[in-house]
Amino acid sequence: MSTSAEKHLGAIQGAPMQQDLLKNKSDIHLSRKLWHCLGICLMAAVYHFLGSRISWILVLSISAVIIPVDILRQRHNGLNKLALRVFGPLMRRHESQALSGMTYLFLGCMFLLVLNQKHLVTLTLLFLAFGDPIASFFGIRFGKDKILANKTLQGTVAAFVTCTVLSAIYYYFNNLMTERLLIVAPISGLIGALAELIPIGKLDDNFTFPVVSSLLLWVLFKVYGGFGI
Repeated sequence: MSTSAEKHLGAIQGAPMQQDLLKNKSDIHLSRKLWHCLGICLMAAVYHFLGSRISWILVLSISAVIIPVDILRQRHNGLNKLALRVFGPLMRRHESQALSGMTYLFLGCMFLLVLNQKHLVTLTLLFLAFGDPIASFFGIRFGKDKILANKTLQGTVAAFVTCTVLSAIYYYFNNLMTERLLIVAPISGLIGALAELIPIGKLDDNFTFPVVSSLLLWVLFKVYGGFGI
């Protein structure tokens, strides 16, 4: 490790409060999961009820602040230490030296807004809000059988069940493909589970999950007439 890198890491590790707050991926980290769930549910509600234009304004406005700060703090110790003090309870340890999940999340949301299909985008956000953290919780708490990288069978099953139930409820109350509900809901659940399970390089799943999930749901909607409503 270079001298400058050592000084940078030392400056972060030298702050006891920051060190205590940072969690590892193997930690359940309930505060992060709750923040993740509530924040994305709010995004889904804004998009579903207020539309694409308002959603773009909000996402771009917040991203214009969050993303530059996230990039710059990796080069400036003082800014990084401030960010860790403010967001430490919501961050993971590896994010102290890398882009945070929030940056990837907003990039994923931009991808969804480009798609701009109401039900597709809303359902994908609900998958991300509930399926991802629930899979993580069950994988950490009860996971015993590894199936891919650090993902477990128990976490993947939890994601499948969660996304299947969410899909069934969403399709029913929005009168979407209800005549095929027993087919499309489990397939949607499988899509959510696969999006949570499959890694794409070193990209954060806050970006890969909505991209993979929305693209596969688009195929499902196309095949079973979801776009006809």
